Amino acid sequence: MRLKMCSIHVKDPATAHAFYTGTLGFDTLMAMPEYNLFIIKNPGADDTATGLLLEPSDNPIGANYMNAVYDAGMPAVVLGVPDVRAEYERLLAAGVVFKGEPAEDPSGISAVFDDGCGNFVQLHQD
Repeated sequence: MRLKMCSIHVKDPATAHAFYTGTLGFDTLMAMPEYNLFIIKNPGADDTATGLLLEPSDNPIGANYMNAVYDAGMPAVVLGVPDVRAEYERLLAAGVVFKGEPAEDPSGISAVFDDGCGNFVQLHQD
């Protein structure tokens, strides 16, 4: 058994796909715009990699969940990076809005940003 796919609710899957691939650097695993279906994968991963479905929040349950998590200030997903501070600077220069500067705690170094699609996303240093 392995993790095949997980999802994150987003306001607009096409916009989220553009952000997650164009700004963050993920690759497309599947894109079917006519079905509002977009799945991304880690950069350079093969097609058997775990996918992240950019789930439309057009269902009231999904929208309520996404909004409640966002309103609570909680990250919806954690992304691993080798250097949080360097990634923070790169994304800041690309116009990404962070909740604050990178911080260190017992779990490591992290920073949280707004994906502009209804979610906070945490970067965590590998």
